[in-house]
Amino acid sequence: MSLISSLHVASTALHAQSLRLNTVASNLANADSTVDTNGQPYKGKQVVFRTIPMEDQGADGVEVMSISDSTAPARRVYEPNHPKADGQGFVTYSNVNPVEEMVNMISASRSYQMNLEAMNSARELMQRSLDILGT
Repeated sequence: MSLISSLHVASTALHAQSLRLNTVASNLANADSTVDTNGQPYKGKQVVFRTIPMEDQGADGVEVMSISDSTAPARRVYEPNHPKADGQGFVTYSNVNPVEEMVNMISASRSYQMNLEAMNSARELMQRSLDILGT
């Protein structure tokens, strides 16, 4: 794999992890919401990745295939005085688990960091190669 293709692989991963971080941020922001824009409880989003083959480069990149709704059940909390409480006194909150989202955020952040380091290493190797050729 050439240095150029390693830069391309890392850049596809940076883009994918950036979308993952934005999705986690959206989930955390809506963790305690009772309704989304459709009037239903907010459903957490999950990023689905797929491998993209990069012909003639001997490497594979990554891209976001889709961002889908979580299938986890919504949280129901007994709060009879809440304005959104149903007839039995339960309020339906989003299905976002903040602890899982924080773990997901740490994972995405570290992955983003590692890909950035890979790009910087490839750039540094290219610069050193040019310096050697120039002397």
